[in-house]
Amino acid sequence: MPDRQTTTETQTFAVNLRVRSDIRTLIDRAAQAQGKTRSDFMIDAARRAAEESLLDQALVRVDVQTYEHFLEVLDRPPGGEGFERLMAAAKPWHS
Repeated sequence: MPDRQTTTETQTFAVNLRVRSDIRTLIDRAAQAQGKTRSDFMIDAARRAAEESLLDQALVRVDVQTYEHFLEVLDRPPGGEGFERLMAAAKPWHS
């Protein structure tokens, strides 16, 4: 008998979308550039967008002391060797 979890994880479902032809053309060009089918490209893009959306809503709970330390660190001016090196680096937009 097949493993029920494996069957559920590999089962696929249809999702129908209506898009303008210019958007479809753009998606097709991008999918082709990545060597993917339209469906695979759209599924990957939708999955990434969904993950980002959920991660943006993550709630982190900390005690008062930790929160106050966090605010203190944010209020400190940047500095240190790494910061100085970063600020001295050539800026690609200043050619």
